[in-house]
Amino acid sequence: MAYAKIEIAPSILASNFAKLGEDVRAVEEGGADLIHVDVMDGHFVPNISIGLPVVASLRKATRLPLEVHLMIERPEEYIERFVLAGANRILIHQEATVHLDRALTMIRELGAQAGAAINPATPVATLTDVFGKVDTVLVMSVNPGFGGQKFIPGAIEKIRQLNQWRARYNGAFRIEVDGGVDAENTAELAQAGANTFVAGTSIFHTPDPAAAVRQIRKLATEALSQRV
Repeated sequence: MAYAKIEIAPSILASNFAKLGEDVRAVEEGGADLIHVDVMDGHFVPNISIGLPVVASLRKATRLPLEVHLMIERPEEYIERFVLAGANRILIHQEATVHLDRALTMIRELGAQAGAAINPATPVATLTDVFGKVDTVLVMSVNPGFGGQKFIPGAIEKIRQLNQWRARYNGAFRIEVDGGVDAENTAELAQAGANTFVAGTSIFHTPDPAAAVRQIRKLATEALSQRV
């Protein structure tokens, strides 16, 4: 099915911002499918990261699609601006808005792909009413806000649940995982049903980010081929 293709999405939160352009080019050379951009407001999550100017600069610096992960309160107020800045896919949190259906519709009407994200303590069932309006469901496998955290194993069962929902309703949404993704857990995540892998530290904090992208893709692809 369409959702079977593996995507590797390096997270620039873990990159060296003094040489962001070089880091992005390195993962491009490694075959990355898109660039994951974490936007934090210091309210929804306990950290402040980057905003519209960086997204606009990245749009000029890379041919890859930009996936903007809005970890902010009232994301619907900023969706249009991030699309205009160059975002190709926008992920918003179920927990951050009381109008998730409306916000997802807004993203699609603006011409971008829409994604819904859930935190580690949020059940998959909270998204069942919007499965028909998402291109991606993002399972956070760490508590959002900071890179380099330890993977929370409970995310694997959530991915399995999502994969069952996807199969049951013939859904075409992607299942994305973000947080602590590395060579140790990629295969298990792919076997559970994930097909978009966000990785930051395990890519950018290595001597060869391009090789790290290729390794994660290889592990995920091999595991996907073994699924029954």
